[in-house]
Amino acid sequence: MPSFPDEEFFLQIADQVELSDSTLAPARLKAKLYSALVERQRETGPLMSLTECHDRGGRLCVFEHLVRIAPVGEMMKSLNICRVCHARVLAENMENPPMYWNGCPYVEFKKS
Repeated sequence: MPSFPDEEFFLQIADQVELSDSTLAPARLKAKLYSALVERQRETGPLMSLTECHDRGGRLCVFEHLVRIAPVGEMMKSLNICRVCHARVLAENMENPPMYWNGCPYVEFKKS
């Protein structure tokens, strides 16, 4: 595994930092990081299809379930549905957005 030039330096700093349970990242930051990571993953190739994700026991939100059962190809079901979802926009811009449906990762961020 390749090492970044400053990796050892940052690991040394991290070893000296003690985090308490009260040091939680804001839900908005978690949402933005999640969105960025999924987008970065998408840039490297197609995401796992919603059908495959569901078959492996992954949690899907109500909108992902709709796309999963829609009569469209697996390529369409591999798109990042969250990019066009209002939940992502709310979660990235509000600390406690009014969202309550199961399976949405953005809802989970506001719980922790």
